[in-house]
Amino acid sequence: MLLRLLLTLALICPLLAQAAPAPPNVVFLLVDDLRFNALGYMGDKIVKTPNIDRLAQEGVRLKNMFVTTSICSVSRATCFTGQWMRRHGIEDFAKGISDAAWKDTYPARFQAAGYYTGFIGKYGVGSAPVIKARGASFDFWRGDPGQAGKFFIEPTDPTRTHKTAKMGNDALEFLTTVPKDRPFSLSISFNAVHARDHEKREYEPDVRDDGMYDGIEIPLSKLATDEAFKRLPEFVQKSEGRRRWEWRFDEPQKAQSILHDYYSLISGVDREIGRILATLQQQHLTENTIVIFTGDNGYSLADRGMADKWYAYEEDLRVPLIIKDPRLPKSRAGATVDAMALNVDLAPTMLDLVGIPVPAAMQGRSLKPLLDGETPKDWRTEYFYEHHSVKDRIPPSEAVRTMHWKYIRWMEPNPLVEELYNLDADPLEEHNLAADPAHADKLNELREKWAKYREALK
Repeated sequence: MLLRLLLTLALICPLLAQAAPAPPNVVFLLVDDLRFNALGYMGDKIVKTPNIDRLAQEGVRLKNMFVTTSICSVSRATCFTGQWMRRHGIEDFAKGISDAAWKDTYPARFQAAGYYTGFIGKYGVGSAPVIKARGASFDFWRGDPGQAGKFFIEPTDPTRTHKTAKMGNDALEFLTTVPKDRPFSLSISFNAVHARDHEKREYEPDVRDDGMYDGIEIPLSKLATDEAFKRLPEFVQKSEGRRRWEWRFDEPQKAQSILHDYYSLISGVDREIGRILATLQQQHLTENTIVIFTGDNGYSLADRGMADKWYAYEEDLRVPLIIKDPRLPKSRAGATVDAMALNVDLAPTMLDLVGIPVPAAMQGRSLKPLLDGETPKDWRTEYFYEHHSVKDRIPPSEAVRTMHWKYIRWMEPNPLVEELYNLDADPLEEHNLAADPAHADKLNELREKWAKYREALK
């Protein structure tokens, strides 16, 4: 009787194994310093991003996606750990994620679950030796320290191969050599469109894209005015953002040259994403691969007379987010989600989508319900922002951003400097209501929220 049962199980089990769906793969695409609306699907009529736009048509778009700290090292640590900076403790460019903390990151959890893990591009968390050592934590490692190179095109390279294309080549190598018997998690972190600071051509594009936007005037933001600059606190006017504005936007012709190169770099990233998507198709992986596309922080292109990121204004906080899960119903293709998402949610989302338990140490929430078209009743309608990096050049700030209001608190000035904006009536944040007696109750309400978040998120 027992022998018959064993024989029956032996016959059934292969059939069950054959019927069970394979665990889904995950490709995580991260773009550096990508302005949230400098994409075709986000409404930009000039930039050429056909592959990202197609991904947006096939996936779910989360229109209210924000970062918890707008600088690359902190944001990337948040992406790995699913934690706010005040918990993961990465505040500078030298400190890395400890081995103990690494065990609760999404790549470590994928690997522990049997996934083949790969990382390509700008790692961005820790010094060069720290990053080199972290390579041992991946099955396939093409990670780079710092800004992933001093140049986009190495002067000594006779092939003139752009760094973006090299990262694309590495991604194709991964996708064509990954073991067939294991699911995979691949993270591709482009160092475009981050400027090569102080270089003669900071946003040098691929030679194939050079001149792509010649003859086109790319308009600056409505906030690229002297009036907007003068509304900033004086210590912000004298900070790093203004110095970088002087490098790039103090003359109209220079500004257009910068914008042309910036858009060309975006189009270069789009081409490589197109190659990656095409290779997934060629390798018969598309129907079982989740693709996530986002940026590491927002970006100011002369808004408020500033450049780069860091501050708690909308252009610095917002990033695009597309998640394509081929298992979703076709009716979800191209769907738009209004609910608030954060970069702290990315790690728990990736794990949850493939059925790996989310570590208790992660502070974000899985976005899976939003992808399914459901918004839980307890879903967040506000979040806490913090920035304490490079304090000698960037004024530290914290903020509470709700769906309708924003409270900004500059951490060092004495007396205290605060800003309050009604985002419904004033989406460009041009009218600071902090000193308006009519809004004293709202100011106090958001101050109290700020104080509670500071403690609760440690």
